[in-house]
Amino acid sequence: MSDLAANKNVADAPLRQARFWDPVIETRRTDDGVYYISQRDALQPYPDRLADRVVYWAEKDPERLFLADRGADGEWRKITYGELLDSARRIGEALLEYGLSPEHPLVILSGNDIEHAQMAVACYYSGVPYAPLSPAYAQVSDDFGKLRGIFDLLQPGLVYVSDGKPFERALNEVVSADTPIVVVRNTVRENTRLFADLVKTEPTEKVDAAYQAITPDTIVKFMFTSGSTGAPKGVITTNRMLCSNQAMVVDCYAFMADEPPVVLDWAPWNHVAGGSKVFNMVLYNGGTLYIDDGRPTPKDMGKTVRNLKEVQPTWYFNVPRGYEELVDAFDKDSDLRDNFFARVKMLMFAGAGLAQHTFDDLQRLAVESTGERVLVAAGLGSTESAPFALMCTWDEGVASNVGVPSRGLEMKLVPMDGKLECRLRGPNITPGYWKEPELTAKAFDEEGFYNLGDALKFVDPDDASRGFLFDGRTAENFKLLTGTWVSVGTLRAQMTNHFGGLIRDAVLTGLNENYIGALVLPSWPDCRDLIGEDAASLSDEEVAAHPKVRAEFEERLKSFAKKSTGSSNRVRSIILLDQPLSLDLGEVTDKGSVNQRAVLKYRADLVAEIYAGSDRVISI
Repeated sequence: MSDLAANKNVADAPLRQARFWDPVIETRRTDDGVYYISQRDALQPYPDRLADRVVYWAEKDPERLFLADRGADGEWRKITYGELLDSARRIGEALLEYGLSPEHPLVILSGNDIEHAQMAVACYYSGVPYAPLSPAYAQVSDDFGKLRGIFDLLQPGLVYVSDGKPFERALNEVVSADTPIVVVRNTVRENTRLFADLVKTEPTEKVDAAYQAITPDTIVKFMFTSGSTGAPKGVITTNRMLCSNQAMVVDCYAFMADEPPVVLDWAPWNHVAGGSKVFNMVLYNGGTLYIDDGRPTPKDMGKTVRNLKEVQPTWYFNVPRGYEELVDAFDKDSDLRDNFFARVKMLMFAGAGLAQHTFDDLQRLAVESTGERVLVAAGLGSTESAPFALMCTWDEGVASNVGVPSRGLEMKLVPMDGKLECRLRGPNITPGYWKEPELTAKAFDEEGFYNLGDALKFVDPDDASRGFLFDGRTAENFKLLTGTWVSVGTLRAQMTNHFGGLIRDAVLTGLNENYIGALVLPSWPDCRDLIGEDAASLSDEEVAAHPKVRAEFEERLKSFAKKSTGSSNRVRSIILLDQPLSLDLGEVTDKGSVNQRAVLKYRADLVAEIYAGSDRVISI
């Protein structure tokens, strides 16, 4: 079958039916060009306490499976809703003994597993605030700079790690000697307590009274943003935020009210996508979450493949790189493909733009497997919005629409430097940053709208219900020397898409220069494929300098330039980054997201080299 015929078959295939929202959008525009956009209908009632949903499902169906992870033997360890509530009361009772409070919270410094979940839900139930931190701050970092900054801000009263051994140096160097520590295994000093001891605690009326005392304003946790330098900001996250946000989610993904979701997910719980949205989405709707011990990398994708052979998700999330790896796996294994698409209602992505060829491949694979297309969708949100804010639930054949605002959320679009800056107001928006009153004040406008820092543009200026397109981070955009604005987010997505998997991301340069350049993060496996068998023995630096690689990048750069409409979207020179980005410097998060401003700051010599010229620069 020709490619044209195959594409037609995919386009003509029906979209898998699932129940989503049917939003009615209202728009008001002021004389000075400000738009106010929201849904007509009010948000449905939601509980005051997130723990209410734990109690509800534990009483309704105590034997229902909530969570599973891979044990040391490779088999699934499991915990039911009934067991979850029991452990929440026991651990919650023990946590109250430490006198924890917002001024001295619990810090969870651990990856995703059942014990981490039990600690978190115990905090939900007892009203003890906690802060889930990236293990990379203590394991990958060399100087523990971010970890020190966060500990100085929080002054934690208790620290939890799953395994004391990998964290021993960080704990001894950063955590004060009088701060108690809880571990599942491998104690590291005298004031260390075993997690098993917490679970053995007999609950009393004290923990139940603490649960009853929780209010919508009670802080659940502090979520830390990546931050380009110094300590990341601590986003205050309350019960009201999380409960209202989950009411928004289930309003949008209405099929979850009909059938509790089954999810396989790797996203770390110290990030808002995994820890606030996915984890609580499953919990709120009585679903089942399988923790994926894989990652969207060539090295660890095999674990995800193994898990997807055993789990049939009804809702699935990944970053674009993860979907690229899955496309390759599905093309090689039709049984894996068929198991994945058997029940899934939608695929969601975040973290970066999804290349059009990846979007098309996912639809092709879905049709090959089931005869139906599956919704591949994006949204928009932030740590400060808990994070669900905008969502697109209709199929347009492209992956660029971020949708419309959730029910109960107001969106304000303010003209700014030729773009529309997005601001949000609603019950899911944070009250601010912990102990940062000046940053908090700057984050909100005079009407109480939180400034998301993103620009949006209408799909159809006459019909807001058609949704919105991401139009770049307002703080990342810059002007060329000619005064021409460059929309960084849009151009990065276009460039990544055009290079067809050859690059993972690009950091654009050109502030006060005559033209746009880029520091390019190559996809090393794809670059090595260009070279052939000889590439196996070459370093990344040697691969980047190889004539075949440079020639291919030059050709792609030329063809990309032919699509440009002017200096605002024509990239003339690039350098392939052959040294990894730094977590300590904030150039990249442990989730893999690239911080444009930090890379430009710490690689200023490479930026200068683009415009001065050198053997490393590829130019057209």
